[in-house]
Formats: sequence, structure tokens, C-alpha cells
Amino acid sequence: MSIRISLAGATGWAGSALALAIAKSNDITLVSAVSRTHARHSLGDVLDEPLLNCPVYATAQEALAAHPCDIFFEFTKPDVAKSNVLAALQQGVHVVIGTSGLTDADYAEIAIIAEQRRLGVLAVGNFALTVVLLQKFSEIAARFIPQWEIIDYAHDGKKDAPSGTARELAYRLSNIRPSELTIPLEQTLGVVETRGARLTGSQIHSIRLPGYTISAEIIFGMPDQKLTIRHDSGSSAQPYVDGALLAIRKVNTFVGLRRGLDNVLDL
Repeated sequence: MSIRISLAGATGWAGSALALAIAKSNDITLVSAVSRTHARHSLGDVLDEPLLNCPVYATAQEALAAHPCDIFFEFTKPDVAKSNVLAALQQGVHVVIGTSGLTDADYAEIAIIAEQRRLGVLAVGNFALTVVLLQKFSEIAARFIPQWEIIDYAHDGKKDAPSGTARELAYRLSNIRPSELTIPLEQTLGVVETRGARLTGSQIHSIRLPGYTISAEIIFGMPDQKLTIRHDSGSSAQPYVDGALLAIRKVNTFVGLRRGLDNVLDL
């Protein structure tokens, strides 16, 4: 039986690439889409793909009410992502979250409702395989190296900071240990904000400039040696599509919230 998907953010940069990939899939069907800009149109007309004959709605609530689905895929913006996810859970639908910018408190609330409703929620700050490996390698390094800082790069139009990738990385490392600071932040001479933001035990610096797509870098430091692990995205959304399809196929195999694509991979 085909997996029925409602895709929020279906006409965006990554969402449209995912929609086109779903059109070519044999086991996934897009039954509704969400896009305020293209509401009341057919997604196939918007993306010039006849196989995508599902309607586009202005809100997730409208899409969920109009068309039963198995999985809701959240690929919009941080200011509406949480309400979309909660609406889907209340409808009894599994959820994949691809939107960045949700906080640990947001995820804690989502996790409670997912458990109550006996549904799966897979939150992935970045679907690229190289990001999955960056996270796993960083977790290994943090067990041996107590000092690190995270640098989050993105294009100048990205509003949320830090990125979901950086937030997820910091969260994961917090489960191992907080990074150590030789000089505590309160003892900084000068402008303490230049040391970055302290988030779940890690220092994070967010850079927003033209010329970047999305990049994440973590630097581990020890006396007379350092280790740098970095992920760089290109201009294509294809690296995210493969991971997103995998998430769709796996999110109904567990109950509760899982953060990170590696949670459904054999790593």
C-alpha cells in the first residue's frame, strides 16, 4: 500500500525537489500540499509535473482536514512549524520535521504529545548524509576532547539562527558532556557576545552572508592540536531529497520523538 503524504512547504526550494521525487516514487503518494502563495491550485500545475495532481492549501490544518494521510511532512518556516506538527499529531498522523529553528522546549512538547498519541515524529535538522556523519563523528570526538566550538554558516536571507543543523549538533553533544571553557564567559574582557551564544553546552557562532548555502563546522581543540569537521552544501536540494524519502519510509516504525536521521539508519 502506498504511503500517503501531506507536504507543507511543497513549493519551496527543498519542498519542491522532494515533491518531484515523490512523483517518481512507486510507494509514496502526495495527497495534499501546503503553500500560502499557491493555494487553490494543483501542485502539478505549479511545479509543471502532471503526476502531482494533488490540491494545494493555504494551511496545514486545511490540508489535513480535507485529505486523510499517513504522514505529514513539515518543510515550512519556524514560525508555523510547531503549530503544523501539533495539528498533524492531533489528527493521528506521523510527522517528519525538516524545518529548522524549533527549540529544545518545542521538541519536548512535541515528544509528549507523540507519546500520548502513539505516533512517530522524526526531526531532522539536515537530511544530507554528510551531516549525519558530521554528527556521529563529532559525538565520538567529544568523548575524548572536552573543548569545541560550532560555526553555523548560511545565506544572508536565512532568518533563524542558529540553524537546525547547529542546534541538533549542540543537543547531541550535550548528551555526552558540555564543552569546557578555559576562561568562563562572565570573565570575558570586552564584548562577551563575540564569544558566540551558549546553547545546550556548546558555543555557537552563526554567520549569514551571500555566497553560502548551508554549512556547519565544529572545531575541537587540544594543546598543540585541533580537529575540524565540516559539512558544505551545494546549490542543489538533491542531498536532502534522498534522506527525506528515507525518513518518510521509516517514521511509522517507532513511537515518540527521534532527532536525527541516524536514528533510523544502521550506523
